[in-house]
Amino acid sequence: MPREIKLLEELSNAFGPSGDEQDVTKLLMEELEPYADDTRVDKLGNAFFCHKGRDGYPKVMVSAHMDEVGFITTFVEEDGFLRFDTLGGIANNIMPGQRILLRGEKGYLKGIIGTKPPHIMTADELNKIIPKEDLFIDIGADSISQAQEKGADVGTMGVFDVEFADLGNGYFRGKAFDDRAGCTVLAEAFKLLKNSPYNVIAVGSVQEELGIRGARTAAWQVDPDYGLAVEGTFVSDVPNTRPDRVSSKIKGGPVITILDKTVFTHPTILKTLIRVCRERSIPFQFKKVPVGGTDAGAIHLTKAGVPSGTVAVPCRYIHGPASILHIDDLRNATQLVAEFVKTISVK
Repeated sequence: MPREIKLLEELSNAFGPSGDEQDVTKLLMEELEPYADDTRVDKLGNAFFCHKGRDGYPKVMVSAHMDEVGFITTFVEEDGFLRFDTLGGIANNIMPGQRILLRGEKGYLKGIIGTKPPHIMTADELNKIIPKEDLFIDIGADSISQAQEKGADVGTMGVFDVEFADLGNGYFRGKAFDDRAGCTVLAEAFKLLKNSPYNVIAVGSVQEELGIRGARTAAWQVDPDYGLAVEGTFVSDVPNTRPDRVSSKIKGGPVITILDKTVFTHPTILKTLIRVCRERSIPFQFKKVPVGGTDAGAIHLTKAGVPSGTVAVPCRYIHGPASILHIDDLRNATQLVAEFVKTISVK
């Protein structure tokens, strides 16, 4: 198995909903400590990896968020079922029947998001999306006390229960590619810059799915000259999608954001990314539907402002149980991030 795919597998399988990113932090620490001059984790949980270059070169912050969309228990029913809320944006229509992995006080718990059986649903119920408030997680408990004996209670968090898999032909499936794909690119690009003269701070940020929180405090501490968010972005190259809504495509190369709901990419960053792709013959595409947001949305508003942008790996079905990506996009994104740091540092 290729080195970067092995890392992606470990990161994808790791448990890391927003607010509980420690397992992902540990993996990145193990991977990058040998390559970093300094490492640390701040009070909020952001992980920092510093490569000290020569004086006179700008400070470049490259950020990938470690958290994934997930679930938090909000109430335990008398008969042991768990009511929940979502951590990040998960569509109601994909949740029924999904397998869930929770981490309680006594370890991991497996469950499933349940609903009323379709056999007793009315015609109206069968043809509408079930509200989140009507869903629940079944962990195989008969009562509150039994649920608590298993370690589940209010505040217990969970993620989709999906294992990483090789689909063949360069395609891979796994949970949390938003943003474990970005974390993989961050790590691999940082390694490529180990012997470079450039000043790079790689950041594994926390709580992005709850409103880009970690990157905000991380950027304040780093105070970079330039910022780059590395993401796993949504792909809509699937049947029944209008051509103008196909934001990006698998095997189309790294996705460069011009505009989304949180940032307008700074002209210097955008021109440099395009220039690098053209000069290094790296395939690339633009994010064509300006929705969503990334760590760049927080980084660029730090202190007096930081020219920032976003490079993403195109991934199908993000914010769902499992995503699909292609190794070519992952590798091209890694090359683009590393070459961007070199180019922006000497512009």
